[in-house]
Amino acid sequence: MKKSRFFLAAAALTVLSSAAFAQQAMTSGVVTKVDEPQGTIRIQYSQPGTVGGPSTDTSEDFKVSDGLLFNALKPGDKVQFTVEQANGAKTITKLEKR
Repeated sequence: MKKSRFFLAAAALTVLSSAAFAQQAMTSGVVTKVDEPQGTIRIQYSQPGTVGGPSTDTSEDFKVSDGLLFNALKPGDKVQFTVEQANGAKTITKLEKR
């Protein structure tokens, strides 16, 4: 009986953690600067406001994870991207041109 509860709890935890990972939302924005020597891309995007309040546009530099190609991007490109904290910096882990 204890084994079945343990396995049920482990299965529930696995489902919850994978669902949270799968729900990582992509953010839309516009590339404003590509700095290949520094390994960063500046993107202007909208941050959601408070409930009932307006959203605000912000521009931020992001590190780029290995494997993303700088030569495919230029200022003005509309993109969707996913960011994670890596080594103390916000890092783009997935990027798609729209």
